[in-house]
Amino acid sequence: MRSHYCGALSTANIDETVTLCGWVDRRRDHGGVIFLDLRDRQGIVQVVFDPDTEEHFQRADKVRSEYVLKLTGRVRARTESTVNPTMATGQIEVLGKQLEILNASATPPFQLDEHTRVGEEVRLQYRYMDLRRQEMQERLILRSRITSAVRNFLDGEGFLDIETPILTRATPEGARDYLVPSRTHPGKFFALPQSPQLFKQLLMVSGFDRYYQIAKCFRDEDLRADRQPEFTQIDIETAFLDEQEIMAITERMIRGLFAAVLNVDLPAFPHMTYADAMDRYGSDKPDLRIPLELVSVDDLMQQVEFKVFRGPADDPAGRVAALKVPGGASISRKEIDDYTKYVSIFGARGLAWIKVNDLAAGVEGLQSPILKFMPDDIVAQMMTRLGAANGDIIFFGADRTRVVNEALGALRIKVGQDQGMVADGWAPLWVVDFPMFEESATGGWTPLHHPFTAPSCDAEQLAASPGTALSRAYDMVLNGTELGGGSIRIHKRDMQEAVFRILDIDEAEAQEKFGFLLNALQYGAPPHGGLAFGLDRLVMLMTGATSIRDVIAFPKTQSAACVMTDAPGVVAAEQLKELNIRLRQTREAVEQGE
Repeated sequence: MRSHYCGALSTANIDETVTLCGWVDRRRDHGGVIFLDLRDRQGIVQVVFDPDTEEHFQRADKVRSEYVLKLTGRVRARTESTVNPTMATGQIEVLGKQLEILNASATPPFQLDEHTRVGEEVRLQYRYMDLRRQEMQERLILRSRITSAVRNFLDGEGFLDIETPILTRATPEGARDYLVPSRTHPGKFFALPQSPQLFKQLLMVSGFDRYYQIAKCFRDEDLRADRQPEFTQIDIETAFLDEQEIMAITERMIRGLFAAVLNVDLPAFPHMTYADAMDRYGSDKPDLRIPLELVSVDDLMQQVEFKVFRGPADDPAGRVAALKVPGGASISRKEIDDYTKYVSIFGARGLAWIKVNDLAAGVEGLQSPILKFMPDDIVAQMMTRLGAANGDIIFFGADRTRVVNEALGALRIKVGQDQGMVADGWAPLWVVDFPMFEESATGGWTPLHHPFTAPSCDAEQLAASPGTALSRAYDMVLNGTELGGGSIRIHKRDMQEAVFRILDIDEAEAQEKFGFLLNALQYGAPPHGGLAFGLDRLVMLMTGATSIRDVIAFPKTQSAACVMTDAPGVVAAEQLKELNIRLRQTREAVEQGE
């Protein structure tokens, strides 16, 4: 129906007759001449109808915003006074000769121009309209380019695109599964995959030594700006490569992606241990664009009588850390109170601080309600260790190590943003040497990543000291966002069984849940590993969006609902009966006699 896209026209098309299809972005009537801005996914072009083509002029007079049109006309240069430098097609226009209204449109629920601000609920309810906006079109087009570039790279590296099942069985991946009842196996359920983890490992056992998939994954968990119940992974697995080789390939892929799509050359990817990241930044995904670091002062606080600091300093599971903010002495008391409230979200019971007004004056040149609890020499040593200078403020966290890291790590980001300390550009890194396990709330162990990650020690050492064992895991981080995580996997049955024992998974449970994997590992499973990138997060970063909902065509809300289709919805009783499911009545329904 069309010869060109609207946004693809340029001065090279002057004097050509073109046929365009699209939506009316805007209509203007200027003294007997009608201007239509016609829009498609490539952009907008101005079309002019004058009374010389009476029939089509009258038709153009009837159209309104979001009408769907097909029109034919001649491309011509705009006069110098009418050139629009803000439009890609601003140097030309189309003199309309024929116009066909393919479909009319009701009044849109909101204006689609970039200046319109509507609530997200309305945008999601009319998502098909929201997606017509130029900003959304550009994001989804960029997403398509990203996936194409990824596929081209991995195809060129000898990886095979292999699909894995969507209907599988529940496995522990750290979140709740979405369950699917089986009609043919009454009382039994499939689970939607949280990742293709076990299947891609089985592909390595099968001899497909380089696999990838743009995979749909599902997790029934509470949502945040970077979480959705269904999301997309760039899933990669390979055999006969160690972690350094896998990191090198995937780093090259991300470098090539940024160069091809954004024309950006990413800087070096430093390697940082998990322990170092937590100690210096309070996070395993530090944003290196912010020049602030946490500094431990436990040894100094062990010498004070101030119980708020002394207690955590003496506790092996506690920590006292300081965060120096250069020039932060100008932060008001109200702002400090706001920061105190902010860190309470992460479990902190308060936020101590010291303002450095005149360092040369010693303690007299400092301002803080906690100075009276500290000896002068300890304060002096602390100022030296922190490299304090006049005009600085120092925040303190004292609690269990996890609370201090989470609270001060989050404060570091917030203060850095509030004080304009976030540098431009991109700051990638690899975080490595993760612990194998972390303590669970019940006192046992849980895997920091997943139970199929290989340790960097043998089975005997692992069993002897699971709390100190390190894994062969690695995460790629960019601007404080985890782009992807991976590891070398366990490829021997005895090691996998040793890990299950540490996780209190007995032999019977291991066989029931993972028997197929354990059996496969004894038939010549090769050394293998991989990595999965969050495609939605990657696109969010590359487009500058603030939520992955803005880079997914049809996302869910914060409550995991689709307001456009009204899903999830009620299922007919006949269908539930076929699935051998009976719903429990709510108390309200019983009281109402339903």
